[in-house]
Amino acid sequence: MFDCSDDVRAYHDNEVRLSQKEQDNMRDRRNANRKRLRDGLAKKEKPSPLEFVKQGSYAMKTMVCDPSNDYDIDDGVYFKKEDLVGDRGAEMSSLQARQMVRDALDDGSFKTPPEVRNNCVRVYYEAGYHVDVPVYRRVATKDVWGNVTYHYELGASSGWKRSDARNVTEWFEDERSKSSDKTQLRRVVREIKKYSKSRDSWGGCILSGFGITKLVIEKFAVNSNREDKALYDTMKAIRDRLDYDKSVKHPVTPGETITNETSANNYVDPKATFLRDKLNDAINNLAPLFDVDCTREKALKCWDKVFSTTFFSARYEPEAKAAASVAAPAVLSSGFWASQEAAAKDAVRKEGGGRHA
Repeated sequence: MFDCSDDVRAYHDNEVRLSQKEQDNMRDRRNANRKRLRDGLAKKEKPSPLEFVKQGSYAMKTMVCDPSNDYDIDDGVYFKKEDLVGDRGAEMSSLQARQMVRDALDDGSFKTPPEVRNNCVRVYYEAGYHVDVPVYRRVATKDVWGNVTYHYELGASSGWKRSDARNVTEWFEDERSKSSDKTQLRRVVREIKKYSKSRDSWGGCILSGFGITKLVIEKFAVNSNREDKALYDTMKAIRDRLDYDKSVKHPVTPGETITNETSANNYVDPKATFLRDKLNDAINNLAPLFDVDCTREKALKCWDKVFSTTFFSARYEPEAKAAASVAAPAVLSSGFWASQEAAAKDAVRKEGGGRHA
């Protein structure tokens, strides 16, 4: 495989990974939203949050750059179960808890008001990004000896459901710690997620970033010396895995899947199939890199095609110009000496064309 390792790494560092400025902006947006929620709850004399917990790709540090600022920041808010009581003293339903959070966040400053969704409250920003706020409650259980243990429940569309997003982050970090190259694993997650977002027309058709993360954890092909090879081999391994099994199990919730499927009628999530097909396209587009006569220019164009960009070819242009500028003096020099030799021969012919004694 033609070596474009440095180029793939440069693409990651410049076009995939969030810059420090963007990371700072994310943190500022998150903190501003937390303050807005605390203030809104206090103003309405509602329960104060127990804590906030960042989650999803934001917590796992696998977010990728998006030119349209379509960022999804997940930041869960946790309450004590005993505090979530309605006006009549009854326990709040999961919908009532989400409505309470929505009302507290809606301070009148948003062009699009915060929205209650199935598993969270979504806050929209004019810049294009949004913050999802899942609502959790902490449930205390006391045994016969008086010992208290806690578990957490998410306010979902189906009611309160046992779940804690911290478990997913812990799972990811635990799996990452087992790899011989932890940082490369995180980069490859980002790179494949970036590929899944490389065409606007793929939106809503392809497997979620969480599903991709789970598949990379399953099939990561580490290669610390070759970033391009690690990415290619992982893409190929995921493609092959999805050929025979398109179900992606949830990493921390037994019996649940990330893919949307039903066993009753053998329904398979088309988003998993779509990802499989697009990975196959990427693998086919990179096939010329295995040709013995592959050139750097051709290889970089292949990577451009994969990510729908001109980043890679743009790296070749200055190299080609530099090579041409080095070659030019040599061409001029050879031309000069050729002309001198021709002039000398012509002078000999003018003297009679014979040898001098």
